[in-house]
Amino acid sequence: MVASTNLLAEEQLKQDTFSQEQLTVERIYADPSLEGPAPRSVQLSPDGERATFLKGKEDEQERLDLWEYNLKDKTSRLLVDSADLLPGEENLSDEEKARRERMRLFAKGIISYYWGDDGQTLLFPLGGDIFVYDLTKKGDKATKRLTETETYETDIKMSPDGSKVSFIRDQNIFMIDIASGKETQLTFDGKDTIKNGMAEFVAQEEMGRLTGYWWSPDSKKVAYLQVDESPVKIEKRYEINAEDFTVFEQRYPSTGTNNVLIKLAVLDLESNKTTWMDTGKETDIYIPRVKWLPNSEQVSYQWQSRDQQTLKLNFADIKTGKSQTVLTETSDTWINLTKDLRFLKQQDAFLWTSERDGFRHIYLYDLTGKLISQLTQGEWVVDQIYGVDEEVGKVFFSANKQSPIEQHLYAVKLNEKDKPVKLTQEAGVHAVSFSKNMKLFVDYFSSTSQPPQVSLKKSNGEFVTWLEQNELNEQHPYYAYYKNASKAEFGQIEAADGQMMQYRLYKPVPFDANKKYPVVVDVYGGPHAQRVRNTWGARNTYWHHMMASKGYVVFSLDNRGSWNRGKKFEDPIYRKLGDIEIKDQLTGVEFLKSLSFVDENKIGMFGWSYGGYMTIMAMFKHPEVFKAGVSVAPVTDWYLYDTHYTERYLDHPKDNKEGYEASNVFPYLEGLQGDLMVIHGMADDNVLFTNSTKLYKALQDANKSFDQMNYPGSKHSIWGQKTRTHVFNVITNYFEENLK
Repeated sequence: MVASTNLLAEEQLKQDTFSQEQLTVERIYADPSLEGPAPRSVQLSPDGERATFLKGKEDEQERLDLWEYNLKDKTSRLLVDSADLLPGEENLSDEEKARRERMRLFAKGIISYYWGDDGQTLLFPLGGDIFVYDLTKKGDKATKRLTETETYETDIKMSPDGSKVSFIRDQNIFMIDIASGKETQLTFDGKDTIKNGMAEFVAQEEMGRLTGYWWSPDSKKVAYLQVDESPVKIEKRYEINAEDFTVFEQRYPSTGTNNVLIKLAVLDLESNKTTWMDTGKETDIYIPRVKWLPNSEQVSYQWQSRDQQTLKLNFADIKTGKSQTVLTETSDTWINLTKDLRFLKQQDAFLWTSERDGFRHIYLYDLTGKLISQLTQGEWVVDQIYGVDEEVGKVFFSANKQSPIEQHLYAVKLNEKDKPVKLTQEAGVHAVSFSKNMKLFVDYFSSTSQPPQVSLKKSNGEFVTWLEQNELNEQHPYYAYYKNASKAEFGQIEAADGQMMQYRLYKPVPFDANKKYPVVVDVYGGPHAQRVRNTWGARNTYWHHMMASKGYVVFSLDNRGSWNRGKKFEDPIYRKLGDIEIKDQLTGVEFLKSLSFVDENKIGMFGWSYGGYMTIMAMFKHPEVFKAGVSVAPVTDWYLYDTHYTERYLDHPKDNKEGYEASNVFPYLEGLQGDLMVIHGMADDNVLFTNSTKLYKALQDANKSFDQMNYPGSKHSIWGQKTRTHVFNVITNYFEENLK
């Protein structure tokens, strides 16, 4: 009788816990943000006296304003209210819409800003115009509008000396003198297919380069790329909206077709002379990176072969245009790009990162390309170099040395052999931003148990102050949900070749070890992405918590081919996609089946983009395993995707026809037996909507039942508060109907 009473009490406790406030998709995408008040884009002023940041409004989390935190008196104040300068909605140009989509940037208001070297002025774009904020002035006088035009100004920059502002307008580079307000056009031949200072599509989408021009350190010259899009074939892309449609003639370089022609020039602002750099006779190349040397007399550029197996670091003399190669990297598969080139000022040397030993590490070279030393080594990955303090001889960088699922800040000595020192202690993911003198850094930290919090620390890791502690206490908007939420469990599974794969698992809440639960495998699985990390993960975290509260096991596995584990872990996907990745996910499923609480007959998969492709391949190839799947914005035919991404992993179509055919989903569609939902934005300019319409027709011709949900006017990210709410309600309901 006592035992029965205890069982009843335990069951009642479970019911009481479960009956408390439940998370919904509507709440996940509503205001105020469940993430809490964590600021974005935190920067330290050049004089080190304040930190500035962007912050959403209480009632509109995606409309950002500009704030400052005074480090002396430890107070925050609003500098610029975006709604005061631009009430209502922004009318973005098509070019700006595309740039923001490439950046996966969906906020509005003030989305970026730049410090002047004087530590008193801030530059920011808003509504297609340019503004300057002067900290020495008050009220309306503090904000000055530099442009007021119908044409949208994009890619705004401030010259290193803080005297000028540059931007792109109508495919040309312009400049404004801040003191006088005088505007000067710097290039004139940008029109039709010629674009000056602008990044081409694959540079933005696949190389992480969102600009096409660079100020020299002495502020007297501008290096810029000129792209000619005329060789690129025109794709007629339909943007289908709710009430109409538009036919866009988009120059889209699908795999195996022509890329842009690209040239590098330097404009001397004093003489108004343009000198073209000699980048070699081969024109079918990429220039993924451009960076000035400190002397302002040479400009470096990285030359990448079309097959992406050769990367050269070249230095060009800006007076003669003559180039010399100082460093060459080669690979039998592909070379991953980084932004880690750092020139030193107190010695004729530079830092470079390379995966030549299988893991990305830091190397020190002199300016002739002679290796001085390797600064880091081991079976772990350097994520990026944050900066160098030459006075104390230290290089600061982030890496996953502690754990594959964490990221920490480290320091290593520049000219001495020594082990890296870890400067951040909390287990999780740290992203940092240093002051100009490298003496302070902002630490942006989160883990699966801590929403993003921002602190200021000294360069030795010593805590200075909170910019936003964001404690998960009773006042936090997520507290009511998190206190009863499922907690992430991490572990490792061995792949077929002996390498260890990381997984994350959420158990249902409430959890009964004697029950059998359905599983949702949330997958990405593609290169250059790591899904399993000890980080808050924003809305994905909330959706995982919500699904666990509905009685699902939620599981994610980083298969071979994914990012941040070294080249050996990535390379197995070369020349055949959707093979090794799916096999590794099946290894993950076998692990799930070994758990007593998993219902092996109710396993589903959900993924977006490459994850959408993975979901379809899993459903087609292994119908005996996956009962239901939701695929969002999937690639279905790799012939439809762009050159730089597709050829990197599959080679050129003429050299790997068999690999392309095997990597497409269509040879396997007869295998579909389970319930499949395909979702796509009808204005997607990245993974074209044609990928899904082609699949729809093939499934119909094969007499296969499936479900679809298409979003008028939406691009690849299918963004917007109402739209995202609908998307994730569709996904959630589909599993509720077909997996339980």
